[in-house]
Amino acid sequence: MISLRHITKRFGSCTALDDVSLDIRSGERLALIGENGAGKSSLMNVLYGLYHQDTGELAFGGQTARIKTPADALARGVGMVHQHFTLVPTLSVTENVVLGREPTRFGVLDLPRARREVDATCAKFGFKLDTGALVRDLSVGSQQKVEIVKALHRGVTTLILDEPTAVLTPAEADELFAVTRRLSDQGLSVVLISHKLREVLTFSTRIAVMRKGKKVAEAVPSETSPEQLAELMVGTRPASPPALAASSPGDVVVATQKLQAAGVHDFSFTVRAGEIVGIAGVDGNGQRELAEVLTGLREWTSGTLAFEGVAVKQWSPRTARERGVAHIPEDRLRRAIVSDLSVEENASLGRQTKAPFAKGARIDFAARTAFTAELMEAHDVRPRDPQLRTGGLSGGNQQKLVVGRELSSEPKLLVVVQPTRGLDIAAVAAVRERLRQQRQKGCAVVLVSLDLDEVLELSDRVVVMYDGRITGEFTRAEFDERVIGRRMLGVVDA
Repeated sequence: MISLRHITKRFGSCTALDDVSLDIRSGERLALIGENGAGKSSLMNVLYGLYHQDTGELAFGGQTARIKTPADALARGVGMVHQHFTLVPTLSVTENVVLGREPTRFGVLDLPRARREVDATCAKFGFKLDTGALVRDLSVGSQQKVEIVKALHRGVTTLILDEPTAVLTPAEADELFAVTRRLSDQGLSVVLISHKLREVLTFSTRIAVMRKGKKVAEAVPSETSPEQLAELMVGTRPASPPALAASSPGDVVVATQKLQAAGVHDFSFTVRAGEIVGIAGVDGNGQRELAEVLTGLREWTSGTLAFEGVAVKQWSPRTARERGVAHIPEDRLRRAIVSDLSVEENASLGRQTKAPFAKGARIDFAARTAFTAELMEAHDVRPRDPQLRTGGLSGGNQQKLVVGRELSSEPKLLVVVQPTRGLDIAAVAAVRERLRQQRQKGCAVVLVSLDLDEVLELSDRVVVMYDGRITGEFTRAEFDERVIGRRMLGVVDA
């Protein structure tokens, strides 16, 4: 058993971990849950040697130990698979697994021996992998298996998985959970860091809940529910998401025909006023590139794009905005806000030289401040200080600021990419409600998200992308998570 005792970790004035104690038992599947910033990843980073605690201690089998580096953790049997993989795409599965611990002959890699050893590890734990294949040719789910095999090949007895299903299809997630059950059946401990509550209940034999740097509860899956876990994570009972109200979509706002661009191939679809069209797909299959075409950030090479029935030759972000396109990008820090500017300066970005923010060639500071105060009130951006540096806001409040700014232009087309990534439960609910409201107002919404649950909750129709192409289109009545998941992998049933 591994024991973390009274762990405290500070980053400057921020206390990331506050006197946290947690046991990890042999052969269990422990889920560690909490909102973003609750401390769950920080706690596991302490165990894995990426962080060093300010106070507290670690014990393995009752013996206190100092873990200063990941090498120390591996020596104690602790491995970690991060959300963003650390594989070398141009190397084979075998070469990635043995990297840093290569068997050699005459001073060079003994590849036949290495492959035999990796094949043996795969066989021992029930993995089906082509160990001679290049990693770049594998699916995301198979790459994740390589990361797990890499840890197991080093002899770990405790495996930490950080948000492992973030980029997996439903079928790949099910396969991952089958793998973790096999590992725990063989006596390994598996720790899952996650915020997906239904997934946690499926995966775990025990659940630990963190909130604001503290461990606030433990639970047994058979004795709890997603609603109870959400209340423990937040401190209050979150409201259930409302059902998507019936709507009658209006005229076509945007239409593409055989559109061709870098990352987008032969793409034909329409979006009507008053509907949300979700774009589903495994990460890296052209969704972002499509969003960039629609918002003027990427040119297309052939095919057509029409906006409100008028053909568009090419357009810049400025032209798209002037036509009524708003954009909530995935990376708010790089693409949506300037951290060192004030909240009110960011609130007017893109329209700072136009009414109501300017009178002639001069900025109307009073009007800008008043507009920002109203925006912050309407979208619950806190603290309510228009002069505050935007970088000082939490991620959720930064996103609500961006959402408020983009919606204030009363767009005809709203293109949204990963709108709730990295947000806590309350902020997620707020952003999703704003998207529903835009739909009710008659806005055409294109929603790009890697969270399939989010896509299915919000969308009137779902378009599935694989390798830049459409592999399926579904109305709400046709939504089937399994079928959509297969299309996300490029499997089109006859």
